[in-house]
Amino acid sequence: MSRYRGPKLRISRRLGDLPGLTRKKSKKTSPPGEHGQQSKKPSEYALRLEEKQKLRFNYGLSEKQLLKNIKIAKKVQGSTGIILLQILEMRLDNTLFRLGLAPTIPASRQLVNHGHILVNNDVVSICSYECKPGDTITVKSRKTSTSLVRRYLESPGLASIPNHLELQKEALIAQVNGVIERDWVALELNELLIVEYYSRK
Repeated sequence: MSRYRGPKLRISRRLGDLPGLTRKKSKKTSPPGEHGQQSKKPSEYALRLEEKQKLRFNYGLSEKQLLKNIKIAKKVQGSTGIILLQILEMRLDNTLFRLGLAPTIPASRQLVNHGHILVNNDVVSICSYECKPGDTITVKSRKTSTSLVRRYLESPGLASIPNHLELQKEALIAQVNGVIERDWVALELNELLIVEYYSRK
């Protein structure tokens, strides 16, 4: 299944606050659909599926991409859930979003795809590029690129920049100083349930 392009508010009503997907807030509090009002206790499988869907929709991944990242995380020594979150947080599209250079992850993906972003002075047009400690991210010195990013900077998606990133707002230069810590992940979820969901497959 390809990337989700449907109504975003419907997803945030069902799964809760997803800062990477949309900044809009729905006035309706119940989940979407005819049976949204019913408070039936979810099954163990439903809980794990919901956590997995939160991750997928927030970071804008296809099922295939998420499965690939799970396999990579399992090979690395340490807690699989935390390593998975670190892999996803260090993606270029998410890094731009966390720096405030784009209001949502889909907006930052568009910046990357259209060639507005340089990493270590090279144009990178791959959203899933993994940022590494020491990388320098800059905006192309073209009027359309800089004016677009400055407009985004006036109303960033999240209030605070994580401690592993550094941004010089005037020069539009960002530095990756390390790997993100679990406390700084903006999404509220239980990563262990996601690992359990995939371990059953």
